[in-house]
Amino acid sequence: MAKSPPGLDSQTVAAAAMLKRAVDLDSESRYQQALVCYQEGIDLLLQVLKGTKDDTKKCNLRKKISGYMDRAENIKKYLEEVKEDGKYHKQIKIEENATGFSYESLFQEYLNETITEVWIEDPYIRHTHQGIGKEQQTSGLKEIKMSLMNHGVLLELEYSSSLHDREIRFNNGWIIKIGRGLDYFKRPQSRFSLGYCDFDLRPCYETTVDIFHDKHTRKI
Repeated sequence: MAKSPPGLDSQTVAAAAMLKRAVDLDSESRYQQALVCYQEGIDLLLQVLKGTKDDTKKCNLRKKISGYMDRAENIKKYLEEVKEDGKYHKQIKIEENATGFSYESLFQEYLNETITEVWIEDPYIRHTHQGIGKEQQTSGLKEIKMSLMNHGVLLELEYSSSLHDREIRFNNGWIIKIGRGLDYFKRPQSRFSLGYCDFDLRPCYETTVDIFHDKHTRKI
């Protein structure tokens, strides 16, 4: 079991690691991810500050927190500007057999409390490992619809014989295009293999994910 360096508690170590990750992402111009890490790191440092009694250490922590907050605020303003200008574009390349690209990992940073609608266009959702078998598609979708309704979520379905594009839209303006659509996971070897339930552990097919922001999200 890993131990914290002498003189440092685990929360301080976690904050330092998170903020180092933020700085690294920032230097690579991966601003959206950097902002998330800055925010998490700042929260951890604030917890450390609350538990610190030494005045000198408190002063140093406040300076660090102030500096990171200023940088996070600048990044936030920059991202808002590029979104307003319609210039935001992030591309993620998923290599063959790569792991760590679950739906949650890809979409989480673009989901927030303002979202009330999601539109998914995908012409090839049919395999069992995608969640729905071809023969059971109708009954499976009905079950999903009823289950979602119990949680206050309305699922509306439309079918098209000419649809070929793959696109996911959130009504907070984010648009996600995946080259292979939602079918970028490889079939698990068995029900007992790693990745059967945890999609972060499931190998992927090679594909590209493009993420945009459009403040004029279409209405359906």
